Amino acid sequence: MADENKTQNPPQGFIRRFLAQPPDSVSKTIFIAVAVCLVASMIVSAAAVALRPTQAINALKDKQINILQVAGIYDPDQNVVEAFAAFEPKVLELATGSFSDRFDPASFNDRAAADDPETSVALTDDPAGIGRQGKFVTVYLLRDDAGAIDKVILPLHGYGLWSTLYGFIALEENGNDIFGLQFYEHAETPGLGAEVDNPRWKALWNGKKLADESGELQISVTKAVPAAGAEYHVDALAGATLTTAGVHNLVNFWMGEAGYKPFLEKLKAGDV
Repeated sequence: MADENKTQNPPQGFIRRFLAQPPDSVSKTIFIAVAVCLVASMIVSAAAVALRPTQAINALKDKQINILQVAGIYDPDQNVVEAFAAFEPKVLELATGSFSDRFDPASFNDRAAADDPETSVALTDDPAGIGRQGKFVTVYLLRDDAGAIDKVILPLHGYGLWSTLYGFIALEENGNDIFGLQFYEHAETPGLGAEVDNPRWKALWNGKKLADESGELQISVTKAVPAAGAEYHVDALAGATLTTAGVHNLVNFWMGEAGYKPFLEKLKAGDV
């Protein structure tokens, strides 16, 4: 009799027992949720890998557009790659203020170099809040029709309120007059710190000077005009005290001894 029952009701395997459960059972619900999550994660991962080259191209294009804009030669109707060919990229060794042939400017990654202990230094005096500073950076020279330097575009970055701001400053050939400054990446508060992107505020930088006749750095981003004078002053962002302080600190850091000053002195002397 027992053998007959076994024949009529053969033991079910795990899959059959699982499938036999009601659709709203806890185990089926958990299984379906986990399966959907796994499939979705695989699709997202595959899309991220597939789109990575496109994202890299778009990031490079955006960076080139920002360099063109800060130099005042961006034309939305012109091909970005063709327009950017006007610039001469150089890898600069900050400590010496000289160009280095150790790296290829076309492939040198400033951020990766700043994270690599072999090509960066940990900062103890760190007003810009960047932690480590690369020993080498990529700068961009823009020459006039005669081949003389017209402008230099220098990358800079530093911490604001919520994020690290990455941008460029454009200087005239004398290495002291500012043509423009703008940031291409940050996560500051919309309507407050994010006003660093406001064209009206960016326009305030044009014509300002970094240092006085003695070479002392005077550029400031504050509410009140300092004693040094208005030619060294950019108005603070309204309601964004900490972002303003961050911009002030990062500009002074990068334009100072620890940053581009050795290079700027050579530029002023015509040794570049």
